[in-house]
Amino acid sequence: MKFGTKTIHAGITPDPSTGAIMTPIFQTSTYVQKSPGNHQGYEYSRTHNPTRTALQQNLAALENGKYGLCFASGLAAIDAILKLLNPGDEVISTNDLYGGTYRLFTKVFEKYGIKFQFVSMANPDTLEQFISPNTKLIWVETPTNPMMNIIDVVAVAALAKKHQVLMAVDNTFATPYLQNPLDQGADIVMHSVTKYLAGHSDVVMGAIVVNDPKLAEELAFLQNACGAVPGPQDCFLVLRGIKTLHIRMERHCQNGKTIAAYLKNHPKVAKVYWPGFEDHPNHDVAKRQMRDFGGMISFTLKSDQKESAFRLMENLEYFSLAESLGGVESLCGHPASMTHASIPKSEREKVGLSDSLIRLSVGIEDVEDLKKDISQALDKI
Repeated sequence: MKFGTKTIHAGITPDPSTGAIMTPIFQTSTYVQKSPGNHQGYEYSRTHNPTRTALQQNLAALENGKYGLCFASGLAAIDAILKLLNPGDEVISTNDLYGGTYRLFTKVFEKYGIKFQFVSMANPDTLEQFISPNTKLIWVETPTNPMMNIIDVVAVAALAKKHQVLMAVDNTFATPYLQNPLDQGADIVMHSVTKYLAGHSDVVMGAIVVNDPKLAEELAFLQNACGAVPGPQDCFLVLRGIKTLHIRMERHCQNGKTIAAYLKNHPKVAKVYWPGFEDHPNHDVAKRQMRDFGGMISFTLKSDQKESAFRLMENLEYFSLAESLGGVESLCGHPASMTHASIPKSEREKVGLSDSLIRLSVGIEDVEDLKKDISQALDKI
């Protein structure tokens, strides 16, 4: 089954009681049993819900995985992965990552005795020096948020397997349309479903996909025991959103390429971070492990002043100034004060995340309108 067909059909069957082609919203908390323990596979909706089951099966298929699990948010999914660990365990993470992930690692799990190292993974050959007998997890984002760094999943996965360490990949920016980390050797794929998978800025959700049955069992236990699960209405909305994922991502990529090139050639723009450029670090890796380069772009202005960045964002019309990304509408954000404010300034600056950096989530509007919008905003600085 090809990807576009999977988005519409994988894990989805018409409702057997009515023939409804859309998965019903099973808005129920509990299920009637014929006798204690004699039920139809569903007992309580924290544990299982048919709408959520359909979504989990669909997500697993999109990532070429066997087991999918949905959570109330992307951070709830990461929280479950970290709960696989024990006090004294160590995690190696990329040094450029989503601020919420950094906050969860350092402000929540460090106090339970888990140690985190934040290192550059641009060259996987330098990663092995950080692995110790206590290392239990390598955490990867690629492309990274917000610097768009590319990490070689195959190389890092090989290193993780050599040392019998789990490897997890946050695949939110790329989506399974652009890359499939499980196929490249990763053990766990995580998504903020809120973003491209749902695609319409109307749901908050997270997901995990794995192939190993023991790992799936442990994560399913945590999903049920800790209870951070999404409701059936949200699962229905994501199922509906995913049906157009391949079409939306194609347009995101087309528009992203056009906007990245426009910014790169603009006299007021200093630097554009987009993995599709041949001079982007690890561009060759991106070409090998991704099918296209996505609609996420970061850039800085030649004035290099936070005030200039603010003025530009305040004057954009079609690029709405807002948290999040991956919706059909274009968004702009200021990572230093928004998505990455929880990371200390000194740490942000080490990876190039300056106070003047602007991040764009290029939507699926007419690209000529988006170019005109950026042009008129740049004229005002």
